[in-house]
Amino acid sequence: MKKVFFTADISPEGLVKAYDALGATLKGKVAVKISTGEPGGHNFLQPALIAPLVKKLNGTIVECNTAYEGRRNTTEAHWQTFRDHGFMDIAPCDLLDEDGDMALPVEGGFHLKENYVGTHLDNYGSILILSHFKGHAMGGFGGALKNMSIGIASGRGKGHIHTSGAPCNGIEDIMNAPHDDFLESMADADRAVIDHVGAENIVYVSVANRLSVDCDCDAHPHDPEMADIGIFASLDPVALDQACVDAVYNSPDPGKAALIKRMETRNGIHTIEAAVKLGLGEREYELVSLD
Repeated sequence: MKKVFFTADISPEGLVKAYDALGATLKGKVAVKISTGEPGGHNFLQPALIAPLVKKLNGTIVECNTAYEGRRNTTEAHWQTFRDHGFMDIAPCDLLDEDGDMALPVEGGFHLKENYVGTHLDNYGSILILSHFKGHAMGGFGGALKNMSIGIASGRGKGHIHTSGAPCNGIEDIMNAPHDDFLESMADADRAVIDHVGAENIVYVSVANRLSVDCDCDAHPHDPEMADIGIFASLDPVALDQACVDAVYNSPDPGKAALIKRMETRNGIHTIEAAVKLGLGEREYELVSLD
């Protein structure tokens, strides 16, 4: 049974404590994959919170362009978002698909044969998937599995995942694609990234705060209706996402109803189910308190 470490201390010190509990040694140049957050939104992980951990790892904050119109869908606009949101003040930053993308094979996937990621991914020896756990308008929730799949995919790759490999000519194709196929395709993309980088070279930390029903990709997210929960860390992305979902359900806060409704109406748990079927992790876990 996989371990998921937990602390209610949502602070720079708590974040480092959660990471240290993993006992991991990340090799080579370390990529720290976050969401830079769509300008206008304010729920993304704040630079002041993550700076000590990124510095401890001598990490580079990495992101990829989006597949929808906004202020992160072009390289120029996305670099401005890095600056405006303060990430360039705390660490080196890298837009993985600034110089194009490359195809990673998907072995035994549900729908995808290839997953498109930024070419800069190969500049890194290991990755910290540092996620803000929250709701999502299409995925139900966003956590480690989404941050590694949609998050690491290039702009083209994001559309490819959303449409499960069918042609993607814009937002209408994304919105009209079969829903569960999209959820399964996120698991396909996770499989490709893990196979390419190596499971031993990826670790996962998720911060369950600012628990809006909307993703950090939303420029106008709904205000959170429930209180913050804490920080979770694991070597297993499936166990980590399951623990975060369970923490929402188990919260005594009645405000959780909105986030639970968002997860259930989007069948969000299906991404976890698909990831299990692809052998990416286990839903059973031991929750280890660090408090």
